[in-house]
Amino acid sequence: MMGVAAFSVALMMIAVIISPCVYGEEFSDHHEIIKVQRLKKRLNKPALKSIKSEDGDIIDCVPITSQPALDHPLLKNHTIQMRPSFISEDEPKNTKKKEKAIIQVWHKSGDCPENTVPIRRAKKEDIFRAKSFESFRRKTHRSIAEYKDPSIGHEYAIMQLRTGKFYGTEFTINFWNPKVQAYGEFSLAQTWLLSGEGPNLNSIEAGWQVSEQIYLDNNTRLFVFWTNNGYQGNLCYNLRCPDHGFVQVSNRFTVGGSLIPVSQYDGEQRALSMHIRKYDDKNWWLKIGEEFVGYWSDDLFTSLKDGATVVQWGGEIVNLKTDGIHTTTEMGSGHFAEEGFRKASYFRNLMIYDEANTLKEPQQLSPLTGHDGCYNIKAGDGGTDWGVHFFFGGPGRNEKCP
Repeated sequence: MMGVAAFSVALMMIAVIISPCVYGEEFSDHHEIIKVQRLKKRLNKPALKSIKSEDGDIIDCVPITSQPALDHPLLKNHTIQMRPSFISEDEPKNTKKKEKAIIQVWHKSGDCPENTVPIRRAKKEDIFRAKSFESFRRKTHRSIAEYKDPSIGHEYAIMQLRTGKFYGTEFTINFWNPKVQAYGEFSLAQTWLLSGEGPNLNSIEAGWQVSEQIYLDNNTRLFVFWTNNGYQGNLCYNLRCPDHGFVQVSNRFTVGGSLIPVSQYDGEQRALSMHIRKYDDKNWWLKIGEEFVGYWSDDLFTSLKDGATVVQWGGEIVNLKTDGIHTTTEMGSGHFAEEGFRKASYFRNLMIYDEANTLKEPQQLSPLTGHDGCYNIKAGDGGTDWGVHFFFGGPGRNEKCP
């Protein structure tokens, strides 16, 4: 979107020379400066309209046919589909009560026209704050399928289903703004749809997260992610890569955009109703509320073309063990699962699409946690309009989690 003038390049070079502690050694070279500019140009497509959000984001309304997903080598000559080719009659509203409208901060400053998609603009600060170009692109995440030891950085509190084949999930999740102790740590709540193993692991993921390293702030943000090679190589959240692969069709939601307001402890709860399903058109669609946001094309995957073999829901944090002690980064609301509604984070009305692509409640869920004194999980009682549900979360370091 932005031209690169020699004058601006010179200014940036001076800034790097003067302020190496801000930008880091990785960007002290002239060629790296040029790489930053080229990456910005690839990421930031020409927009029909730009919206300056009060949270500091700039949202570019990019023509739907110009979005960066179409730069992915597996999506060459891809024809964008605006909605699934077939929506079955059993496709439900996953809550009996109408959800309050989900607001992203940028909505207060404008909206994007029809046939455009709102994309969070990549600024030079986004790239300079990263340790390298690869860390800007990369998801700082290991496969939960290989999770064994919580001491090596990532900790989880999840429910999972590993018996059968699955073509989707839907649920309602409340969202919070957990405190994250250190730059490089994050806190999130999401779903995983997994298939394959090792370098052949495929995953589709979506939910909300707080990460200063990714977003340069501590706002609660909607995110999407995928991998087709076991989290190897160039991986990225949202639309952060020039060839990220998630095809967006909604002009309302920005993946990577801030969510407001968040849930309050012992107060009003804010929730997202999310739906991911592989339809007959072979795409894995993401829907939030009644809005189809976009899809992951079947062309991106190997084993997920045949459906997922594992579905997971829950929370994840990164523990850098600053000064050799456990982080105080919170998961969910920052409170333990047993505190329950209005106090703990939850997933409710869990549903899956089975091997026949039929909607049903999951059975025989199994929990997975690391240090229960840091973060835990608790299944909810049955027989309510919350269906299959659970609570999860925790404060991190405390007397039971030294």
